[in-house]
Amino acid sequence: MKISTNIVAGAAGALLLNVIHELARKNIKDAPRVNELGEEGVVKISEAMGVKPPTGNKLYASTLAYDFVGNAFYYSAVGKGKSKNIWLRGLGLGLTAGIGAIALPKKIGLDDQPVNHSKLTQVLTVAWYTLGGLAAAAAAELLKESPSNGESE
Repeated sequence: MKISTNIVAGAAGALLLNVIHELARKNIKDAPRVNELGEEGVVKISEAMGVKPPTGNKLYASTLAYDFVGNAFYYSAVGKGKSKNIWLRGLGLGLTAGIGAIALPKKIGLDDQPVNHSKLTQVLTVAWYTLGGLAAAAAAELLKESPSNGESE
């Protein structure tokens, strides 16, 4: 698949993930608060770079943008390799991202409570990242070129 197609597929997965996170955090008591992790990360990175971190709506918006771009590039890997494995790659990328989202924050110096405050929160975190990976796979499947147009199977 072309790089641009992979990025579009990745963006589809990232978009679905962000929409789910935003809707759920406003409506489900034990929903993961990935935005809080992201905001803490933006503040720490800004401070480490000697830059005044954004606050309020600017912090929220920049975190959402960084999260979208990072996830889009991550999920864009779904289109690399043989087309017959797109769905397995989407599943694997999603599961890996979800497990990483609950396992890594504390290890990198972030408060892990937003994704680990209950078993339901952990399950939802993994489930939503997995849905993002599968959405990227679905988009890649829809966007892939036909074999006659040069795609390698």
